[in-house]
Amino acid sequence: MRLLLFSDLHTDLAAAASIVERAANFDAVVGAGDFAVKRRGLGTIIEVLAAIETPTVLVPGNGESAEELSNACDGWPAAHVLHGTGVEIGGMPFFGLGGGVPVTPFGAWSYDFTEDEARNLLAPCPEGAVLVSHSPPLGHADTAASGRHVGSTAVLETIERTRPRLVVCGHIHDSWGVRSRAGHTPVVNAGPGSVEWRL
Repeated sequence: MRLLLFSDLHTDLAAAASIVERAANFDAVVGAGDFAVKRRGLGTIIEVLAAIETPTVLVPGNGESAEELSNACDGWPAAHVLHGTGVEIGGMPFFGLGGGVPVTPFGAWSYDFTEDEARNLLAPCPEGAVLVSHSPPLGHADTAASGRHVGSTAVLETIERTRPRLVVCGHIHDSWGVRSRAGHTPVVNAGPGSVEWRL
């Protein structure tokens, strides 16, 4: 299965157009959150992405809520918005978790969850899925400019418990493009430039 992975478009219409142009060559497209900027511009960027006809898995970032993303994708037949939920595409299970985990310092606009809230949302994640999480797992593709690891313990615990085939994340801009391995599971912080991946 060929996947096109991306995250953190933050209303970058040129990056979105590039993904649309390439999407037909893949079996699935995966967007790991932050389409908007501080809850603004979501409709415009989704309007561009909605030209994709390839099955597309999306999770909300901390820049838009699950409800806002679901509403924006209402007229896009290929889109599957996941948040504490899953979908099967071509026989492969995908499971999604959106938002910032742990809670960010950005304030009221940020769509965030505590580690305990994230654990509850991740509880139904099946074994061997493609896990799409806006927030990276702690210690993997999560290094901020300060040099600190700022990922999620709940996501890391879920990887240890369910051994996903792949983890796709974003959120930490300083780690865009970084690949890691948590046990046997590859972890990719996709970024807006997008990454091609074969399962």
